Amino acid sequence: MNIRRQHWLLSRRHVLKGLGVALALPLLDCMRPLSGADPLKRSTGKAQRSVFIYVPNGVNTLDYQITTAGPDYKMSTSLRALEKHRAVITPISGLYHPNGLGNHHNCVKIWLTGGRLGQSDRNTISVDQLIAQKTAQHTRFSSIELAAQGALSWNADGIQLPAESNAGVVFRALFEEPKGGPAKQRRGLHRRGSILDAILDEARGLDGQLGREDRGRLEQYLTSVREVEVRTERADSWLDTPRPKVDAPDQQRLNRDVSQQQVGDYFRTMYDLMVLAFQADLTRVATFCTGQEGQGLAIPEINIRQDRHSLSHHNGNPDLLRQLTESDAFNIAQFAYLLERLSTVRDADGPLIDTTMALYGSGMSFGHSHGNANLPIILAGGSKLGFKHGRHVDFNAMAKFDGYDLNDAGRHYGICGRPVNEKARLSNLLLTMAQRMGIEATSFGDSISTMPEVLS
Repeated sequence: MNIRRQHWLLSRRHVLKGLGVALALPLLDCMRPLSGADPLKRSTGKAQRSVFIYVPNGVNTLDYQITTAGPDYKMSTSLRALEKHRAVITPISGLYHPNGLGNHHNCVKIWLTGGRLGQSDRNTISVDQLIAQKTAQHTRFSSIELAAQGALSWNADGIQLPAESNAGVVFRALFEEPKGGPAKQRRGLHRRGSILDAILDEARGLDGQLGREDRGRLEQYLTSVREVEVRTERADSWLDTPRPKVDAPDQQRLNRDVSQQQVGDYFRTMYDLMVLAFQADLTRVATFCTGQEGQGLAIPEINIRQDRHSLSHHNGNPDLLRQLTESDAFNIAQFAYLLERLSTVRDADGPLIDTTMALYGSGMSFGHSHGNANLPIILAGGSKLGFKHGRHVDFNAMAKFDGYDLNDAGRHYGICGRPVNEKARLSNLLLTMAQRMGIEATSFGDSISTMPEVLS
């Protein structure tokens, strides 16, 4: 066969159609086959929810670090906005991803996977998508992926899921009925299904004609096509179930294109959308990437004009350190807003905070030298899932450790580059969170155990 003629290649038009389908449905990702159940009967049992929020480029660890373990800890400068929520939060020190050490470019990529990402390695499934496999049968959307920049979620084949950055688009996808009604959308879904069938039929004939590497690339693409096929079928099964009605004030507040130049308004709107989606049981899993390494939003409203990446490379400059601390405190204040909303909004089982576990943090601790040990991590909520809060869990203090001296910056930065406690793996926490959501797994990523320290 003359490979150079390439008469056997997939049509470029087909490929673009397939990718267009994948990118058009970021809110509908689901890896499980349809259960065949009546959509009206899926939302049974107590809802258990998960939120994952990422902050790029670490923090000013000198102002972020809590220095006392246990329940009597003093909130650090950067975390003061969380004081009123200390009964429902657990700050955790000393965690790291062994696979992330020395490779800052992969921090955000492995934060929720614990995977190994070298030049030839493919990522593994992120914990949010592992959980979504369990909860998808109950909700219209298996998960929602939101981001100011970047994305956090990876499917079972290590393919990154796209995230939506426009709040208005998210609101309309969640709460507005399709134009033309269910019948028109069903026709569109059926046309989409026909396109997918054509792509799959054409591609299957290529398998025996490709080399090993090309076969792997084709299989990765076909995995994406198959996932779109499942999402399309699931979307079809929900078309006859009306979306929940949203009060006019909430519609006016959330159905708009919020500028990222108003970061506080933008973040709070995204958090409100999560809470409303949870309250309506449209989904039980959400991720929000507030920025990606190399960028991160500036915050003009508090007079921070540089992005987080620039602030993190401060080289000890007092003004940049001050601004980084202010940026950290601002981000924490928005997270505190989410916790307040989850504590205020109720469903049949009580405040959402009791049935919602939230993970906040970064894959980097000290951005200037790309230190990715002693990660800034906060676990919140989920008391009815078995989590116990009100303490600072410090894995550094559980190892051979002389304590914190924040007046000696060089010494403190050292523990942000090398783990003090090599057993303190972030994947241990991710495994524990997955198990609390009903996932029957004994390991996840680079975990070596669960984390009983955060359980009641």
